Amino acid sequence: MHLKEFSLVSPKIQSTEIFKAIEVAIPATSIEQAIAKTKVEEERHRSLPAQLVICLIIAMSLWSRDSMRDVLKNLIDGLSEAWVKVGKYWRIPCKSAITQSRQRLGAGVMTQLFHQLVRPMANSETIGSFLNGLRIVVIDGTCLDIPDSDENARVFGRPGSRPGTRAAFPKVRLVILVEAGTHLIFDALMCPYKIGERVRSLKLLRSVTSGMLLMWDRGLHSYAMVQATVSKGCDYLGRIPEER
Repeated sequence: MHLKEFSLVSPKIQSTEIFKAIEVAIPATSIEQAIAKTKVEEERHRSLPAQLVICLIIAMSLWSRDSMRDVLKNLIDGLSEAWVKVGKYWRIPCKSAITQSRQRLGAGVMTQLFHQLVRPMANSETIGSFLNGLRIVVIDGTCLDIPDSDENARVFGRPGSRPGTRAAFPKVRLVILVEAGTHLIFDALMCPYKIGERVRSLKLLRSVTSGMLLMWDRGLHSYAMVQATVSKGCDYLGRIPEER
């Protein structure tokens, strides 16, 4: 048997394709609505308006190895004028100006944009997405190390350690709601390390609906979890803790 000739396809996606995908997934009008709802409009013209800073934050997750200034330059060169609006004689600001702009923007507008746009996306042809007509979604939690600073330690806390010592890093607890077939996170909450996953998982039930099958591990199973899920019209499948 003779093998057919084949060629390797590079997994790298060209920047132009990424820019097109960003503009389709996140319309410029949605960014403007998020800014309006969180009231972060500029009182005066700045070299980094709120809309451009939002675009930068989104792009930084795609080009995480590049400097903020390089990512910003790529945005201006690659995205359409409808998505990124700057003046004719605009110049790339310094790093400190970019940092200050991100601090002025705050987290609220990004949260608003997330909740405006993010929805389950699987269809009937997406493998592993449905069971007997129900959309499979999963809730789970994890913990992440965050930069070692007094402010982070005060807000999020540190895990326990031996007497006379302290944990190397503060930790944040992350609880997420995921569509199984696409692995798309369509709701999430961050909280201090000492707040348990069960408490935050109950709040994430705001995003489940009828027609879904919600799955969770035994660490999240409780009467309150079952009652809240059923009240949303959502089916569930949860592991039960071992009896002792």
